[in-house]
Amino acid sequence: MLHLRLIVPADTTDEVVTLLESTVGTAHLVVLPGTARSPAGDVVMCDVAREAGDELIRELRGLGLEKSGSITMENMELTLSDHADRAEEEAPGDGADAVLWEELTEATHEESTFSVTYVSFLALATMLAACGVMLDNAVLIVGAMAVGPEFGPLAGISTAIVQRAPRLVVRSLWALIGGFVLAMILTAGFAWLMDAFGLFTHDMIDKPRPNTGFIWHPDWMSFVVAFLAGIAGTLSLTSAKSGALIGVAISVTTVPAAANAAVAFSYSDYQQTVGSGQQLLANLGGIVLAGTLTLLLQKGLWRVRRTQKPPASTPGASVGA
Repeated sequence: MLHLRLIVPADTTDEVVTLLESTVGTAHLVVLPGTARSPAGDVVMCDVAREAGDELIRELRGLGLEKSGSITMENMELTLSDHADRAEEEAPGDGADAVLWEELTEATHEESTFSVTYVSFLALATMLAACGVMLDNAVLIVGAMAVGPEFGPLAGISTAIVQRAPRLVVRSLWALIGGFVLAMILTAGFAWLMDAFGLFTHDMIDKPRPNTGFIWHPDWMSFVVAFLAGIAGTLSLTSAKSGALIGVAISVTTVPAAANAAVAFSYSDYQQTVGSGQQLLANLGGIVLAGTLTLLLQKGLWRVRRTQKPPASTPGASVGA
């Protein structure tokens, strides 16, 4: 279940309450007249089944509530109520399959911000991967993959394409491209510094690396793995049963490829630089393609699923005022 809290102008409250009462999948309706101060208005709260949440938010936005008041929705871990159980049964579809597009857009918008924190995590991840590359240490490579925040803007691009949000596309591309360029420049400088202290040497980049040599040898399997990871990552963001994103992060060779390209460039090994760049592009492209197709498929399947389950005979019957 989701908990919905609204601040509603007094002259709109009746219309909002009528909407909530007529929405299948809502329960526990509470109206607190005149309690909101900024913005001024009434506070209206209810619980709503996840599968009914997206459509309800869309209708509330149609009333202009996000401009005249506010809309806040949060996930509830536990709800013990027969009213809530009936609301979930009446709502069409399955909560685990429902996509809250407003929530997804907001989350990817936040994760696609080109900020000091975002660049810092990406640069640190790339430097860690550079150490893993030079030491041929797979553990460091896995750690760097887990630290990298690049899936956020990748998911942002896919979401923006499906939702036709050009601003989010530009924002996500800027975070992705600008972040990687800056991280690779910093990593190249890091490699030069490590070389000055004698911790990195040219022989380390040239010698056979059985554990990490694959990073600059892209093939079709690289794209296949990225594609599968993109599907899993997108599902983890959209599903109520998320939790697989960390596994996605350590399954694709984005940050390690960027690190290998930066270090190889600092040692004028342009063959490895080009190979690592191709690996990076293959992984980024595979994830974006998979994410876009997954969201389109989810959108289509959800529409079909909602039509297969007939609505309750008495809309809003599970609502408790």
